Amino acid sequence: MSEDTSKTNKGSDAPPAANDTAEPKSDSPETKAEENKADPAAEMARLRDQLLRTAADFDNFRKRARREQEDAQKRGQQQVLKDLLPVFDNLERAAQHADTAGDAKAVADGVRIVLKQFETTLERMGIKRVPTVGVAFDPALHEAIQHVESPDQPAGVVLHEVQAGYTIGEMLLRAAMVVVSKGPAKGEVLPS
Repeated sequence: MSEDTSKTNKGSDAPPAANDTAEPKSDSPETKAEENKADPAAEMARLRDQLLRTAADFDNFRKRARREQEDAQKRGQQQVLKDLLPVFDNLERAAQHADTAGDAKAVADGVRIVLKQFETTLERMGIKRVPTVGVAFDPALHEAIQHVESPDQPAGVVLHEVQAGYTIGEMLLRAAMVVVSKGPAKGEVLPS
């Protein structure tokens, strides 16, 4: 210590600084480990308690994560249903009108309008129809249910769509069921 510091400490009535005379009080892991070396049963009880608390915390986390996932799924389903209900309402109106209508063309026009509304709703949700007729067969998007000879199309081109396929983003929801060309019959030539 310097002379100035020693003089101020001697001349003041203030209690000595904690680091001058008091023992350090620490709850560091090293201190606890030293204390528990004398009592292994206490250390074992502390570790068991810590393990039980950690296991309970993990169990609570797992339950909360599952509950949040289920809630998110329900919210997603609710949104889809809210988007589709107007389409269902219009389809129901068309069916009621079909019972009393004498004009089949008016009913068919109404159903086409509802179909267009449904397609628009699917597009808003990010669901797109898989392109089929006239495109090359793609096993990742199409399911071939029949192969037929075609004088107009080369082999491997989709001729007819039996059931539409849909994607959401890059994920395939349902493959399109299609009829695929085998190409022209033997001896026939494709038109230019």
